[in-house]
Amino acid sequence: MEIAKFGVEDWLNVWENDAIYDIAGSSIASMTLEEILEFIHIDKDEFMKMCFDKKMNYGWIEGSPEFKEEVCKLYDDVKPEQVLQTNGATGANFIALYGLINRGDHVVSMYPTYQQLIDIPKSFGADVDLWQIHEEDNWLPSIDELKSLVRSNTKMICINNANNPTGSIMDENYLTQVVEIAKSIDAYILCDEVYKPLCDDIKVPSIVDLYDKGIATNSLSKTYSVPGVRVGWVVSNLEVANVYRKIRDYTMICAGVLDDVIATLVLKNKDLILERNRKIVEENLEIVKEWLKTEPRVTLNLPKNVSTSFIKIDVEMNTEEFCIALLKEKGVLLVPGNRFDMPGYARLGYCARKEILIKGLEELSAFLRKFD
Repeated sequence: MEIAKFGVEDWLNVWENDAIYDIAGSSIASMTLEEILEFIHIDKDEFMKMCFDKKMNYGWIEGSPEFKEEVCKLYDDVKPEQVLQTNGATGANFIALYGLINRGDHVVSMYPTYQQLIDIPKSFGADVDLWQIHEEDNWLPSIDELKSLVRSNTKMICINNANNPTGSIMDENYLTQVVEIAKSIDAYILCDEVYKPLCDDIKVPSIVDLYDKGIATNSLSKTYSVPGVRVGWVVSNLEVANVYRKIRDYTMICAGVLDDVIATLVLKNKDLILERNRKIVEENLEIVKEWLKTEPRVTLNLPKNVSTSFIKIDVEMNTEEFCIALLKEKGVLLVPGNRFDMPGYARLGYCARKEILIKGLEELSAFLRKFD
């Protein structure tokens, strides 16, 4: 099997440990275990006893009943048997694609997006058409273009909502149109939903709440600020879930027993975590807005309370070379847009710790002055 190098991960593997000001990531400021316990009001001794009492066996293969129960609460009418615990959303996406996509199948994928949704189907021998997002439409792709891309034999439409790297959101009205197109050709829709918008003025339902052949993947890594537990999940109808059960046995068997404990505690107390994270997103977005007013070489279609953004940088320099020079000279880490096949842009993960964001933007502006 041949597969393209994973652009973003390859970049971060090489450069992220050199960063002083890491504003490249797309999680909302990750918490320490101590912070998690403080936010959900669990005594440390109580938590440690809970962990010490856990037998370090394989645990619950598909995720504990408590974990599945909490995941079900995120959707309108999902039963525990439709939920499978995975190794992060990357594991969920892999299982979702591996279980359904075969050589010769036709797939339409939003582009650019998380690279898994494009290159994994290609590696399986699928024919993949790219559904291009457009900056002038707030980084959304055209519904009419989707209609022209799908075929009578299209097996799956892959989307990422909100989008990585831009933060663009498909709201309920938009998603309903995508569902109608998928229904017309009896195609699945795989939606990577790790970037939950933290705002109340826009309705963004899960794809599984809109469509029986919808497949939702998610994790604790982005909106919930706990990437370190490496726990995600895939939700689908029962027929598809039974296909995925076979794939899981070949790819992961189970998550860690203690990871399941932490993941379940976070989901049980998600309202407290999301309250913390909503504040971070709102406050940091205001910092970015103020910075943009004073930075003539950067423009941005502002995301809607989503933890990732895609800035346009006005410099006459190769984007990757620019980002390497910025890191070496100022210690500021961005993800160059060419890693999403979008040179001239960069992913700005503005939901870092506030002091890191402020200093990182300050140093980025100082570096940009050499191009004036």
